[in-house]
Amino acid sequence: MIDYLSLAEKSLSGSVLDRDECIGVLSTRPEKMLDLLQAAFRVREAYFGRKVIVQLLVNAKSGSCSEDCAYCSQSALSAAEIEKYPLIDEEEIIAGARAAREAKAVRYCIVTSGRAPGKENLERICRAASRIKRESGISLCASLGFLDKKEAAALKAAGIDRYNHNLNTSRAFYPSICSTHAYGDRRETIVQARRAGLEICSGALLGMGESDQDIMDIALAFRELKPESIPVNFLHPVSGTSLEKVDYLTPMKCLAILCLFRFLNPESEIRASGGREYHLRSLQPLALYPANSIFVSGYLTTSGQAPEEAWKMIEDMGFEVEAEVTQELAVK
Repeated sequence: MIDYLSLAEKSLSGSVLDRDECIGVLSTRPEKMLDLLQAAFRVREAYFGRKVIVQLLVNAKSGSCSEDCAYCSQSALSAAEIEKYPLIDEEEIIAGARAAREAKAVRYCIVTSGRAPGKENLERICRAASRIKRESGISLCASLGFLDKKEAAALKAAGIDRYNHNLNTSRAFYPSICSTHAYGDRRETIVQARRAGLEICSGALLGMGESDQDIMDIALAFRELKPESIPVNFLHPVSGTSLEKVDYLTPMKCLAILCLFRFLNPESEIRASGGREYHLRSLQPLALYPANSIFVSGYLTTSGQAPEEAWKMIEDMGFEVEAEVTQELAVK
């Protein structure tokens, strides 16, 4: 029988859980879930207190991507009925930042579909980012696909604070979900962004058919990369995608996954991200025990929780919306 509190102590001491402990967390029975959540909360509270970071993203360029990622409604293989449009104009990007502030978000994420941003799109995003920084100072994250050294430096100079590029799954499972690029390509973009001085946001997408070993491997990969933020996404199957019929996650499994990510990455912001509403359903509030961040107002092509509902959920659970992002972590 697993002593969950001992796992919390191990995590807080800087030690890594062994394979049997990781698999044990992922195999937690429903009647033991509250014990697991309490242990994960002990780690979460040590680094982040009871604050919850609210984030909002804008789908600034939708669809028509050249990549064949099996899970994505915007991919080259997708027949999903989604809205497709080129990069929105500068004023719309800036208006999104204002909406983020109104939603009590401390970070605004600019996301575009496609393999890479391209010169013209990158310049437009950089101009918008510079204006947003002057007007509101909100923390900015960009997710624009693969980057080279010069593109990463341009984003940093324009005021982008953080770059998102998800690894999505383990190195071993990656060929099962994409053939137009490799796991190593994604990791290299993370390296380039870090070298340019950008903070790193890199996450996983679970529920695509991967094994518990794959879940453990991707969580450990982030422990090595040390991203400031780890969005944990759960596959929301969309009709018209290659994985439209893959739908097996349970609320309990999602909670266990979040707890494992917290134990293995105690100092990183863990965000309950895409698929939170779809898979956790009535148990969404419990995600706040291991996770200290959420998205509001939807994702790229799927809807999400309204800001007002999220604020109430946070308050009802005895947590507090983070008013500003702190760059330093202080263990209590």
